[in-house]
Amino acid sequence: MKYIRTLTITTDAEIHQNEIPLFRGAVIKSLGESPNLYFHNHLGDDKYRYAYPLIQYKRLGGKAAIVCVEEAVDLIGQFLTEVNGVLTIGNRQVTCNTSRIQPAKILVQTWEDSFMYHISRWLPLNSKNYQLYKNIDGMVEKITFLENILKANMLSMLKGLDIHLEKELVLKITELSDPYLLYNKGVKMMAFNADFKCNLSIPNNVGIGKNASIGCGILSIITN
Repeated sequence: MKYIRTLTITTDAEIHQNEIPLFRGAVIKSLGESPNLYFHNHLGDDKYRYAYPLIQYKRLGGKAAIVCVEEAVDLIGQFLTEVNGVLTIGNRQVTCNTSRIQPAKILVQTWEDSFMYHISRWLPLNSKNYQLYKNIDGMVEKITFLENILKANMLSMLKGLDIHLEKELVLKITELSDPYLLYNKGVKMMAFNADFKCNLSIPNNVGIGKNASIGCGILSIITN
């Protein structure tokens, strides 16, 4: 088990989902010539930091937002002092002031009971497992296939945060949307929204899976 710090910063800037990568680029540009690695995950010479992203750019409640995780929380002063003001997102200038700051410290571990979560804009299928998914006939079997990928995505996040579980991670998808298409750099990807129950406590609004750093695979806690 391990306590994980997060900090969610919501701005007053309204953006569209497809503008999240542009918002990310605008933030990085506004931070000057040498922003911290966690803001962009580029190592130079076309090399990348492939570890779990500790700074994630999102659209929460229609507004541009940033979620910082663990040591990236300590870097947010650079964002607060340098980014407030006007950002150029794509071809438009947007006033971007911080409207809400939400710090949290969550004990991440497995429990006897389950918690309910929603995942949005989840991209579980790469080129290989897309074909496997496509060849599955039964809906129950398709959901089981996706549950295994979701579990792998969760475990990958935990590994990236250096968290080791004392009990087995157990999850079950309870609601699954029809698949829909997302476009990333002109590439079509099949996305899902889903509700699921899981015996793991995790922070709100963190991302898992492909493109977690730019608004995909967002996990949110479902409260009764």
